[in-house]
Amino acid sequence: MRHDPPLEHRRNNRWMKEPMTRVVLACLVAAGLLSTPLQAQTLRFGLMEDPDALDPTLARTFTSRMVFAALCDKLVDIGPDLKPVPQLATSWNLSADEKVLTMTLRPGVKFHDGEPLDAAAAKFSIERHLKMPGSQRRGEISPIDTVEVVDDLTFRINLKTPFAPLLAQFTDRSGMMVSPKAAQALGDKFSTAPVCAGPFKFVERVPQDRIVVERFDGYWNRDQIQIKRVEFRPIPDGTVRLTNLRSGQLDLLERLAPNDLAQVKRDAKLKVGSTVELGFQSIVFNTTKDTPIGRDARVRAAFEAAIDRNAINQVVFNGEFVPGNQWVQPRNPNYLAEFPLPKRDVAKAKALLAEAGVTNPVVNLIVYANSEAPLVGQVIQAMTKEAGFDVRIQATDFTTALDLADKGNFEAYLYNWSGRPDPDGNTYSFLACKTPLNYARYCNPEADAAMAASRLSTDPDKRRAAWKTLADRVQADRPFLYLFHRRLLWAYSAKLTGFGDYPDGLVRYTGLALN
Repeated sequence: MRHDPPLEHRRNNRWMKEPMTRVVLACLVAAGLLSTPLQAQTLRFGLMEDPDALDPTLARTFTSRMVFAALCDKLVDIGPDLKPVPQLATSWNLSADEKVLTMTLRPGVKFHDGEPLDAAAAKFSIERHLKMPGSQRRGEISPIDTVEVVDDLTFRINLKTPFAPLLAQFTDRSGMMVSPKAAQALGDKFSTAPVCAGPFKFVERVPQDRIVVERFDGYWNRDQIQIKRVEFRPIPDGTVRLTNLRSGQLDLLERLAPNDLAQVKRDAKLKVGSTVELGFQSIVFNTTKDTPIGRDARVRAAFEAAIDRNAINQVVFNGEFVPGNQWVQPRNPNYLAEFPLPKRDVAKAKALLAEAGVTNPVVNLIVYANSEAPLVGQVIQAMTKEAGFDVRIQATDFTTALDLADKGNFEAYLYNWSGRPDPDGNTYSFLACKTPLNYARYCNPEADAAMAASRLSTDPDKRRAAWKTLADRVQADRPFLYLFHRRLLWAYSAKLTGFGDYPDGLVRYTGLALN
């Protein structure tokens, strides 16, 4: 993987090959005709991983969402209070029986290829999410029955049953609209040249090196977009990412390591942003694996009893993260106080293993090969060893780990999920039978019924009761071991203004400027 030296090398080569350009620019600066440095037109953004497919129907990674925030607007966005706000849709209305959602689109919006974003295009995009092979969105919006065009800017979504999380799902990739013309022309190659209706249009992608987008002059809110170009650079090593920022080769990085926070705060040339994620960090157990921890919930319960979440947070994350045992963090209004954070209990862990008739079980734990996940694995390894477990860590690159999870070729997987505004987005796709992200291969009729009930009503009390039933079942079966919730830390140049902290951890490019 290439980082600083190749970037500098390419830059030096370009200047050597274009001496006349260099002279002309120098003259313009001297004459005052360029009031802003050339590099200030480009935001260089350091990512923790290389994103997966740049297709909102197929993508499933947090880093792909970083790129989509630049490329693809959504039907609705969320405000800092997690409530839906207009984006591509300016208004919406839900029928009295909660089975018909009518949405009105913003007039004059165009895709990057110049095609209009109208009701027919919205119908195409939603149906693509529902029907495309390999869609990661199907489970998120599966209650949709049909989509009808009412007029040029109005469409109607008919639901099979009421579906409380629908608007929340439209604040993410399920609400992203793609150009029907481009999608039909490119077919399964759409991710190589995505065409959406966001503030930036796709230019190029060099795997493991960079993704480049440029400002779309036809953007509906173009007056609020001051950055001309964004270069996304995947740099998995947090130390290297920060070194690039401090040396001026990056302007912004996501997921700053908590242990680096103090030094960044001391640097007058840098600023910090933070928010606690909507999602969770967990260990997923493959419940179909014919191993002690795969086939017996008591062994999984013993594994959990051997872990001290607060200690992991202090040792690895300098106390910056939020320990948790549910799909939402303890400060979230949807957290279930009936299930408090358990304390470490090694004696209980040993007793559960004895009850299960298991001695010194081996657990193969996949972790991402980055700067933090192996450390989490090592702390867990040491803690569970005291209870009799033999944890064997398999540090694996991001793409390979997801592929192994897809195929079920794993036993335990240290997995993170960036989260959604509605708890349904943190539960259904992971815990419902045969859903796309159900890496645990978990399937329980009672759990499915509880998740269905939480979707059927917008009444907060009914939804909370359904989540409690779900938690009862999940606590008993333990397909997941929820560990903590990350504090998403951003570090960026003091030259970057207009940066705001959003609870979904994504950058909003409106109002951003490099000075």
